[in-house]
Amino acid sequence: MQKRKAHIGYVVSNKMDKTVVVVVESLRQHPVYKKTMKVKTKFKAHDGNNSCQEGDVVRIEETRPLSKTKHWRVVEIIPRQTG
Repeated sequence: MQKRKAHIGYVVSNKMDKTVVVVVESLRQHPVYKKTMKVKTKFKAHDGNNSCQEGDVVRIEETRPLSKTKHWRVVEIIPRQTG
């Protein structure tokens, strides 16, 4: 059995019912100039309890297609560190 892909990102929209939009930032190298660039990718993820708020840091995991554009689900909300 293959391991499912997982990403950590932050919620930018929770306006849909049981769906959140999560932005994942990663570093990629430019193919010609070799400079490291920050690339942002948006994923729609299933949030069954509507518990995510904008700005929350979450871990999402790949799952079966739930709709036309939703193929991820929220596994956990990572608590903010105070201090």
